Amino acid sequence: MELPLDQVRTLLAVVDEGTFDAAAAALHVTPSAVSQRVKALEQRTGRVLLRRTKPVRPTESGEVLVRFARQLARLERDARGELGMSGAGEPTRVPVAVNADSLATWFLGALTGLPGVCVELRREDEDHTAALLREGLVMAAVTSSPDAVPGCSVRALGRMRYLPVAAPEFAATHLTGALPDALAGAPVIVFDRRDDFQDAFVRRLGRSGAGPLRHHVPTSEGFVDTVTAGLGWGMVPQAQAEPRLRSGELVRLGGDLWVDVPLYWQQWKLDSPALGAVAEAVVRTAASALRRP
Repeated sequence: MELPLDQVRTLLAVVDEGTFDAAAAALHVTPSAVSQRVKALEQRTGRVLLRRTKPVRPTESGEVLVRFARQLARLERDARGELGMSGAGEPTRVPVAVNADSLATWFLGALTGLPGVCVELRREDEDHTAALLREGLVMAAVTSSPDAVPGCSVRALGRMRYLPVAAPEFAATHLTGALPDALAGAPVIVFDRRDDFQDAFVRRLGRSGAGPLRHHVPTSEGFVDTVTAGLGWGMVPQAQAEPRLRSGELVRLGGDLWVDVPLYWQQWKLDSPALGAVAEAVVRTAASALRRP
């Protein structure tokens, strides 16, 4: 069955604006009309599409239609631009989700030399960026998953290497004796409450996880600065760690231990010149900055 475009666009407006009243104002219609369009679309699809919360959130079925609506809007803007219609010449917006460590080390280099493209970055952990794709909030993402989000393609970017490091004074005070036992009890730096990276590293060494004393530092630059300041140990991208290892501000833990995290580029299966240009630039930059996949 056909999906009426006015109903699909109305669903997207409700999700973006957060309430039926705000969507009505944005669409210049009455709240009753918005409600009727959403209800008609739910009846047509046979599925509940919205959670009537504040703000309104799409259900899993609703996310499919929201993603479709965003892709439709993207195609419409591209077509108008090619036809030279109203709005042609305006920068093309490409929302992208990227993890903090990539953003701090290699990703920004990919964004130079993209005339006419306005990249909107959303910072999120690589284990969770795919969720933004699934919800239709971004057109592309750097992820840690090779499993494609429905409607998306996947390309391997490479592997980002992380080193377990600490300040020399911290290591001399807290990390004496067997390293697994020391790490299981020493203060540790984590990105946020969802960050399991340090715990996973300690589990690889045979212990249940990192110590209970944790400092939460939710920026990549702040993370390595906090480790360097001696508040705890942490897993730091090699690109950020090596200059401080050479200067003696940091020391490696366990000699030759490291962890490689594979990264992938997922994007909408959409014939969009702007999205294609961003994708090629990201893949090209990753090839020189990351280890081979």
